Parts: sequence; structure tokens; C-alpha cells
Amino acid sequence: MSRIFITGSTDGLGLAAARTLMKEGHDVVLHARSRERASALAEISPTALGIVIGDLASATETRSIAEQVNAIGRMDAVIHNAGIYLERSRGETPDGHAKTLAVNVLAPYLLTAWITRPDRLVYLTSGMHRSGSSALDDIDWKKRPWNASQAYSESKLYIATLAAAVARHWPDVLSNAVDPGWVPTKMGGAGAPDDLQMGHLTQTWLAAGDAEAAKVSGGYWYHRQQREAAAAVSDPGFQDRLVEELAGLTGVRLFAEHG
Repeated sequence: MSRIFITGSTDGLGLAAARTLMKEGHDVVLHARSRERASALAEISPTALGIVIGDLASATETRSIAEQVNAIGRMDAVIHNAGIYLERSRGETPDGHAKTLAVNVLAPYLLTAWITRPDRLVYLTSGMHRSGSSALDDIDWKKRPWNASQAYSESKLYIATLAAAVARHWPDVLSNAVDPGWVPTKMGGAGAPDDLQMGHLTQTWLAAGDAEAAKVSGGYWYHRQQREAAAAVSDPGFQDRLVEELAGLTGVRLFAEHG
């Protein structure tokens, strides 16, 4: 039995992963953006280990999420599932960041730094990461005209790269990126062609699976098969430049060896 925290577990892939893990007998900590959203978990919350509340667009609330999780106890695995898709504008979070970057990249980066280090980390990316630019001079979209699809693609490039960087810097942790495919969730739409079940079962398998095939690190996964990510993801130089950029934007340094 493992203890697993899943961000964004009120619907879609996160909720499906939570249900699967709980049916398998694992202790699951759920996450909702607000108390109102937590009401969607009424069906499964009685058998969950806990529910934490907080908006990932806010660094202050993200820290609170980490503190709530740590108060429950050390997790065996964390699934960074939460994400947003095509935002109509850059928006601005309480900390002044583009909302897509804040929710999809800065929040999982901060939670990785602040939650007591687990044995396994799973980060949700997308095949769209291959369209993301590896230029890091304006990742917060302060100079460029807003492009929702490009911002999303870049956020998924960054999160896949973060997963690879964690695998490289923390050899005691199994860190992997998962592309769930274009699945019929609220984000993907009812007509999405990929397999919803395989989308979330890859997450749960990497987070808690006993098979030796699931006990690897630094992989980019699609439907329980390793695939080749964009070249930048596995480039140590790009990894380090990205982590430095995220440290500058958040004021939080993830890897001690960087200073």
C-alpha cells in the first residue's frame, strides 16, 4: 500500500487516477482548487486519506498545499496532474505570472521543492510539448504577444524537462513524465480520440506499480510505453537553464548543487 498525493483530482484524469488507486487499496490524498470544487469529491472523499485545498495559480496557496500534504505525512508518490489548457489571455496571477506558466510549471516546481521528497514523482505533459520553443528569454510571456496554444506547448515542454532534471539530480527518486494522449476529459473535449483509461492508468502504474518496468526514472511515457521526447527534454544544458529560470521566477532553488 502506498500513500499518494494527486493534484487536480476533482475531475478528469486526476479523479480517474484517484479512484483507481483507492480501489487498489492505496491511501490517496486528493486536491481541489477551492472548497466549492472539493464538493465534487463527496463520493470518494470519505475513503480518501485527506483533501487539501489551494489554488495552484498562487505561490502562497501552493505553499499551503505543500504544508497541508506534509502535515498528513510523507508521501510515497506525488502525481502532478493539475493543468490548464488554452487560456484566452496571458492573465496575471497574484504573483504577476502568466496563468498557464504558473499552474502548469511553477506550481509543480514549487511543490517538488516544498513537499517532503517522495519515492516517485509523475508529471503530466503532452505530445504538444514538441511544438514548444526551447528559447527561455520570455517564458513568462511579458514581451511576446499572447499565443494560447504556444504557451501551453511550452509549459508541457518545461514540465517534461523538469521531470528529466529531477531524475538526473535525485537518483533516489523515480521521476517520469506522462503524455496521457488526447483524451475525452473536460480539457480534451468529448470527441478526443485517445483512450481515457490508458491515459490515467499510466500515471497510477508509475506511481504505485510493482512491475520492474514501472520502476524506472527519466522516462517519457505514453500508454505504458516509453517514447522519445523532444531533444531539449533530455539535454542537461537545457534542463539546467530551465531550472535556473524557474528559480529566478519563484525565488526557490530546487537543487542544492546549483548554489
